[in-house]
Amino acid sequence: MHEKAVCWLDGRLVPPAEARISVFDHGLLYGDGVFEGIRFYRRRPFKLQAHLERLFDSARAIALDLPFGPEAVAAAVAETVAAFPDDDGYLRVVATRGVGALGIDPKNCTRPSLFVIADELTMVPGPVRERGARLIIAATRRLPPDGLDPRIKSLNYLNHILARIEANQVGADEAILLNGAGRVAEGTADNVFIVRHGRLLTPPTVEGALAGITRETVLELAGQAGIPALETPLAPYDLYTADECFLTGTGAELIPVAEVDGRRMAACPGPVFRDLAARYTALVAG
Repeated sequence: MHEKAVCWLDGRLVPPAEARISVFDHGLLYGDGVFEGIRFYRRRPFKLQAHLERLFDSARAIALDLPFGPEAVAAAVAETVAAFPDDDGYLRVVATRGVGALGIDPKNCTRPSLFVIADELTMVPGPVRERGARLIIAATRRLPPDGLDPRIKSLNYLNHILARIEANQVGADEAILLNGAGRVAEGTADNVFIVRHGRLLTPPTVEGALAGITRETVLELAGQAGIPALETPLAPYDLYTADECFLTGTGAELIPVAEVDGRRMAACPGPVFRDLAARYTALVAG
């Protein structure tokens, strides 16, 4: 496990087995930090600028002054990708509040830490991509935007983890989280789309969905393909009665959905998914 992994930590490449974060780092103690997940294809990070902008926006939103600027982080990413043995892989860029005294007060932290990991990542096995994922709607709700803005990619994913545990317990491949009003927010690590009567629909970010970069890419590809696309509130009923459903994310890429809570999709993978997946593959290959 992690045989191919490469790690860059606070200014230099280090062997993964020797990469160390202090037990007093507030990123570990309190989830105080932010991150980005980035795919690279043929050693080229996909949508790197958009990911870095979101990383720095997340950091600003939690008043975290990163120890490296965007150009330095981009250089760290390039160095990490160059050291990885394969042409394709997955990056995790993480910034923590740093070492501090016990207690949540961030003013006790001395210096933030930043690290980049390159490794392989498979969100679902190949057979699931072929037959389509089986989803449940979790009892765990998405944290409301007035509690934690979903645009912040923080290190605290506990409510998503609880939803994923629900999926694991019933043998499902993924779980969908609803918001406090009972409307669809997102998956545990991905955005959700449905197709209904030829229209592509996805929940708006105000419903609790992360402003996913792959999500935005799919919306752009739909526009190029002439597929009507709309950000609109969705209820479980809309998932149950959809013609198609699929998930998107940096880690997930595009995953077709076969069923939600035992309700089978009319098509999986459907024609809209096939079209957009082919366009996405061509985009990253280019």
